[in-house]
Amino acid sequence: MGLGIRPYTRGLHDLGNNSYAWLQPDGGWGWSNAGLIVDGDQCMLVDTLFDKPLTQTMLDAMRDAEPQATNDFEFLVNTHSNGDHCNGNELVGAEQIIASQACLEELANESPAGMLKLLQAAPNMGDLGAFFIECFGKFDFRDIERELPNHTFEGSLDLSVGDKAIELRQVGPAHTHGDVLVHVPADRTVFTGDILFIEGHPILWAGPVQNWIDACDYMCALDIDTVVPGHGPITDKRGIEAVRGYLRYIHDEAKQRYDQGMGVLDACRDINFSDYDSWGDGERIAVNVSVLYKEFAGDTSANDVTALFGLMAQLNKEKRS
Repeated sequence: MGLGIRPYTRGLHDLGNNSYAWLQPDGGWGWSNAGLIVDGDQCMLVDTLFDKPLTQTMLDAMRDAEPQATNDFEFLVNTHSNGDHCNGNELVGAEQIIASQACLEELANESPAGMLKLLQAAPNMGDLGAFFIECFGKFDFRDIERELPNHTFEGSLDLSVGDKAIELRQVGPAHTHGDVLVHVPADRTVFTGDILFIEGHPILWAGPVQNWIDACDYMCALDIDTVVPGHGPITDKRGIEAVRGYLRYIHDEAKQRYDQGMGVLDACRDINFSDYDSWGDGERIAVNVSVLYKEFAGDTSANDVTALFGLMAQLNKEKRS
């Protein structure tokens, strides 16, 4: 039984009370969700998309649904630094682009131009390049002028859109260093960014994993009915609980194998993920186990993202063979 509470179809989904979710099945690499919150003549956009054409299509649909969603958005919130949640910022024209301070700092290491160069080089990079093309080859990284957040915060920030109270809560480092949740109490809704991947394996780029589990606990304690994840179908608290269960499971299973001296890839192959067979992007377990091993060892050095993609490419190839 799936975790979605609405049909998982591409496009704009009316959540009621002038709030919306934009969904992009199948929710895999780069196919992210976004949100729109409207009250009176004020609007807040939650995240943009991986490239400008995708973002423009979304904005056009939002403006058709809510004519006041003009180029003059009062607020744009970037939930975190990954490009599939902020590469379209330049098209929005928001007065305030809001993110956590950690997100802004992390954006120094994110670059659409860098993604374009990697895709151009990928045909000569063997299995790693083939995997990279599989993940990101459908997106257009040309001519993106990054528009960075111009208003940052740490911890929490309370705003209002019209008469709607909006609560921003920083829960990273978890998926990334600066993850933020957007809670709309009047709508009984939370937009989670990539703190939730629904029916897809989450990916632990930053950690520690306990922060992510704590974020799930925080959301479960909210008075909410509707949960819009960063990827995957709209869900409810069952979706939060499923991701929390996954995180606890992979932590405990990885710890057992770390204590036994098992290597990362061997641990990935050994852990029984049959309960998550229906979840997409299973190769992400390579990142999750690798980052957990670093956490167990007390290693706080920066992750080698290229090496992590190499591990995922290897598992992906093995899965297909």
